[in-house]
Amino acid sequence: MQHKHWMALGLIAIATPAAAHHSFAMFDMQKDVTVVGTVTEFRWTNPHSFMHLLVPDAQGGSTSWAFEMTSPNTLVHGGWRRSSLKPGDKVTVTYHPLLNGKLGGALVRVKLPDGTVLENK
Repeated sequence: MQHKHWMALGLIAIATPAAAHHSFAMFDMQKDVTVVGTVTEFRWTNPHSFMHLLVPDAQGGSTSWAFEMTSPNTLVHGGWRRSSLKPGDKVTVTYHPLLNGKLGGALVRVKLPDGTVLENK
């Protein structure tokens, strides 16, 4: 019986880092910010998909931003497809910013060039 107890504790110890990895604690989930940019990459990957944008900056150049999303399986249920975003698409992104001030965050929604709005849920 004691062997099962230790085995259960071991499974909990293994699962805890995995759950922490998927935490959204690094984002300000109370704040929504909007930015317009051009898609440079859309990674349809597990456990999280990512979108990269070039966003115009105040100096007339552009900066690279990254947005984390949920898994492809979850995105599909929200109407997303692997082909929803393509390099060169000009999109409007609403996101929860990173707490560390870096450029990007957790995607809330994206407005595509044709006006379609896709949610990240």
